[in-house]
Amino acid sequence: MDAARNQAETVERLRARISSLQAAPRTHLAVLRTGVAAVDALLPAGGFPLGQVVELWGSAASGRTRLALRAVAEAHRALRLAAYVDGAGELYPPALSALGVNPARLLWVRPPGPSASAERHASSHLGWAALQLLRSGAFSCVVLDLTHTGHRLPSQASKRLLDAAAHSGGLLLLLTQEETPGDGSLRLRMTAGPRSVRVEVVRSRQGMMARSADVPYEALGAAGPASSDFPGLIPAPQPAFSSAEADTPFQRPRTSLVRNGLCGIQGQRPGRDVALPALGAGLGLP
Repeated sequence: MDAARNQAETVERLRARISSLQAAPRTHLAVLRTGVAAVDALLPAGGFPLGQVVELWGSAASGRTRLALRAVAEAHRALRLAAYVDGAGELYPPALSALGVNPARLLWVRPPGPSASAERHASSHLGWAALQLLRSGAFSCVVLDLTHTGHRLPSQASKRLLDAAAHSGGLLLLLTQEETPGDGSLRLRMTAGPRSVRVEVVRSRQGMMARSADVPYEALGAAGPASSDFPGLIPAPQPAFSSAEADTPFQRPRTSLVRNGLCGIQGQRPGRDVALPALGAGLGLP
């Protein structure tokens, strides 16, 4: 009798705890950090926001691919999957391990060889591949590399990618060049300098003001050791910035918009986007 009573009380406490967690407002946004402190500090949540399309736009040799692979490496360190749609056909897999990328957790998609018909429809094929990867919900990060292709995604394809990222909760990193910008919800311009790369926020649909930072080339190298069980994907609060760290302050979204899922990721799924909370201690269980 005592064992049955204790079990019933435990179940009731568990139900009450689950109800309180479900009713709690969503005040944090899940993000994917890059591991590059200067870049993460540019963004209001401390990293690339999940559920959106982030465009890395700039000139050749400006570090776009290197920064995207840093984000992929952070996803792998958090034991998540990533995909890379290699539109330019220039990804060199043997060099990925040096950047912290785990080839066993990376799906590499390379288009077929050049032909007259394939060339005409290359952008739609690449966009379709990225769209299916996002819709699958299996990948925390999908990279679509359009650099050195001369292609620009049609507006309808861009909208479908935005919708797929919002519904799946995945991140799409869109790599574009100066002549063919994309339609990312967050656009970072990358400009190569003699000793560093200037990263500038030039577009944001979260009401963020323009900001910039100079990132040394060495900082875009391999990621350091993991500092926690889930170092890449985090439920990140809004960090505080000093005047020395920022060009202009952020415009924070209203709390009601964050709570109702109307900005950033459209709701979080416990166990996938954020780690499940520990309930044992609160229920008196070992």
